[in-house]
Amino acid sequence: MKNFTELLEQESFSKDDIIRILSSKGEEEQLLMQKAHELRLANIGNKIYLRGLIEISNICSKNCYYCGIRKGNKNVSRYLLSDKEVLKAAQYAYENDFGSLVIQGGELESDAWTGRIENLLREIKKLSNNELGITLSLGEQSEDTFRRWYDAGAHRYLLRFESSDHDLYHKIHPNDALHSYKRRMEAIDLLRKCNYQVGTGVMIGLPWQNVEILAEDLLRMKELDIDMCGMGPYVEHHDTPLYKFKDELIPLEERFSLSLKMIATLRLLIHDINIAGTTAMQTIDPEGREKAFKAGANVVMPNITPTEYKDSYLLYDNKPGTKDEKEDSTQKVIKIIKESGFEPGTGIWGDSPHFKKRSK
Repeated sequence: MKNFTELLEQESFSKDDIIRILSSKGEEEQLLMQKAHELRLANIGNKIYLRGLIEISNICSKNCYYCGIRKGNKNVSRYLLSDKEVLKAAQYAYENDFGSLVIQGGELESDAWTGRIENLLREIKKLSNNELGITLSLGEQSEDTFRRWYDAGAHRYLLRFESSDHDLYHKIHPNDALHSYKRRMEAIDLLRKCNYQVGTGVMIGLPWQNVEILAEDLLRMKELDIDMCGMGPYVEHHDTPLYKFKDELIPLEERFSLSLKMIATLRLLIHDINIAGTTAMQTIDPEGREKAFKAGANVVMPNITPTEYKDSYLLYDNKPGTKDEKEDSTQKVIKIIKESGFEPGTGIWGDSPHFKKRSK
């Protein structure tokens, strides 16, 4: 068997290799973090790209068993930002040199919704002189909708497949046409067809999940040839069906450690993609995002949603920063980036080099 240092120097990795890497501890885990950091510096550079996060709505048509804003949760105060509120947040991002936005919300499909997002995209491009990049994370849509949104100005899209394991996928979602694994994967293919920079991701530490499944998740991301990834630890929500399995979960600290190793291993598999340091990391560890940066992540998303709505967009319990004004969120993130030894990537889109390479 190769020693661990030799393993990390490989150009390609088998499932067994990935399982061994994800199972690393102590000195081996530190070697993994060091290698991922080196690869990120060599292929992405020292910048952490800023994406101003606008949580446009917590109204959702889906009933995913893990999610706090699932349709069946009657304890959620539902909201939908007005166009004025969205554009005000976008104006703030533009004036504060963010470079890019993420518009995220519950999964909705209708002609009215498609048209409204299309109009907002055009207005954001107009107010920013076409300078703000835009990522969408609005769930599964038709090819026509994806194309309309792309033509209106969106150029990145995040659609997590949550798990590549069919059985696990159907344990964490209702097994019906609205929650189809097949349609989820088809939607990711459509995003590529429509020329988006494609992002996906998984939750780490789910019930019934193991390192074998997580290794398959990483190989599926490699197979999909993704441009960006947003993944982090599963943190339970008390108003969801999965909450009853909370005592069967691995400890939060292990979920956090495994999430760092997933980020670092993905950086080994695909050197030049964008990887987000997610808020869920910070839920478990106050320095979660900093540690994610040092494990290979290079994107962060300060929440610029109007503060009065943040408490209503709780996908999981104990989400941090819900009381912060957007100015405080921004300054905290800038401070974290600098103190971690990185450079804030302001005023630029920060597109995935992997996408640029493939698009040539």
